[in-house]
Amino acid sequence: MKSFSLCRVILGLMFVVLAFLPFGCKTTQPGETGAEVNRRHDRVARINGEEFRSDLDKFLMLDKPSSLTDKRIP
Repeated sequence: MKSFSLCRVILGLMFVVLAFLPFGCKTTQPGETGAEVNRRHDRVARINGEEFRSDLDKFLMLDKPSSLTDKRIP
């Protein structure tokens, strides 16, 4: 009997979430034009890409030269 009521609660919550999903929070700010939104999205995507490449270089240890030899490699 408990599992049946728990199942009904879970199904009810899922229905509420799915019902309100299309009405999510707006990402635009008041008075923001479509062009400003596009510029903001482009800027965020560019910055995220730069940070990802920086993190990847750091992970692969490509961010600074190796100090394993005293000879300079051209």
